[in-house]
Amino acid sequence: MAAPGSNKANRRVAVALIGVVAAMVGAAYASVPLYQLFCRVTGYGGTTQVAETAPVTVGERVFTIRFNADVDPKLPWAFQPEQREMTVKVGESALAFFRAENLSGRATAGTATFNVTPLKAGQYFNKVQCFCFTEQGLAPGAGADMPVSFFVDPAIVDDPNLDEVKTITLSYTFFPDEQAADEQQLGELARPEAGEGRTVN
Repeated sequence: MAAPGSNKANRRVAVALIGVVAAMVGAAYASVPLYQLFCRVTGYGGTTQVAETAPVTVGERVFTIRFNADVDPKLPWAFQPEQREMTVKVGESALAFFRAENLSGRATAGTATFNVTPLKAGQYFNKVQCFCFTEQGLAPGAGADMPVSFFVDPAIVDDPNLDEVKTITLSYTFFPDEQAADEQQLGELARPEAGEGRTVN
């Protein structure tokens, strides 16, 4: 039979362990937004930046921007860039288009994740407007042109770690958006076919 003192000690240990587990769970949840903020600020992992406008000054250094597109197998979409690459100067505002098509007979929605390679270029790659900022919905069998407006920060020319970089690849992967799964929500999100007359730099 255990002594009364040992039972109290065991209870204290159990309470302490529960507290440690709760603290670890709380830290894990807190670390997600903190990690995302860290990535946005530093460009860590190829995370791109967001800007309101492109710079006024355009530099002379030239980059080739390549585009890559993938889709999670659970999302029944075809998704590809409408141009494989383009050439831009630092500070120059550029516009690229991706094409998404819903191959299924039901309305679906997706959210795009993104990064650039080389990863160290992420802090200098700025998006002004992008389809990746919000979820995208497509009606059954529908397609849409999805634009991204961007520029390469002229500050990249002052970073010796990027001196050898001449090509930057912008990659997107669409995943199903489970929260926009019902037909009513998707009716509001579904995008019509793009109109004529758009230009690609």
